[in-house]
Amino acid sequence: MNHRLALAAAETPAPAAGAEITVHGVAAVCDPLGGLYLPDLSCLVISDLHLEKGAAFARRGMMLPPYDTLATLNLLAAVIARYDPRTVISLGDNFHDRRGSALMPDAFRDMIRTLAFGRDWIWINGNHDPDGTTDLPGQSADELVYGGLVFRHEPSLIAGRGEVAGHLHPSATVGRRGKYVRRACFATDGARLVMPAFGVLTGGLDLKHKAMHGLFDHAALIAHLLGRDRIYSVRFNSLIG
Repeated sequence: MNHRLALAAAETPAPAAGAEITVHGVAAVCDPLGGLYLPDLSCLVISDLHLEKGAAFARRGMMLPPYDTLATLNLLAAVIARYDPRTVISLGDNFHDRRGSALMPDAFRDMIRTLAFGRDWIWINGNHDPDGTTDLPGQSADELVYGGLVFRHEPSLIAGRGEVAGHLHPSATVGRRGKYVRRACFATDGARLVMPAFGVLTGGLDLKHKAMHGLFDHAALIAHLLGRDRIYSVRFNSLIG
């Protein structure tokens, strides 16, 4: 079981030590569960939930354990309980395909309604789910400018300053005494931030992959790796790979 599935299975998540950072002058906290909290805005940002991924694969004849949506929503409930945000922004690929939102079982739909009650909820459209959501609370948008930041799914090579984006599922590898650990991470050089994928069945793309080229100032780039109960912040030049 990967460590995020183990966290989702825990009845009560352990107290967490987040990393306090700034993005384009805006204070933020990187949480080990994979959410970014903006305290001055009372806003929680998550990305790449990929809800109903197992169901999407099953429709194509490929069987995955059907627990991903419940596990992801359990983690989402935990991070929302930690911060009680006024606003939640989900940065695209909220569902794994165009049909996931419409076909999602009512039990999961009710969980989302409960989490969203009394909050502003914005679903940013992603490449997996460009049509928005069906019968869920909140609003859908291709992009949102809010609180001095720009929230979008795919990072922009042209207008990246002040950007918080997802899509790339950044991960990083660290090593010590011959042992190596690879984890999802927040990636930021202070000017922009790319979010880790929140969904429990999502893979990761190494920060040194060519798809990341041109997005960051490597001299200032820090990977904030997700641990079980804390964030591990490592400079780009100290990463393996």
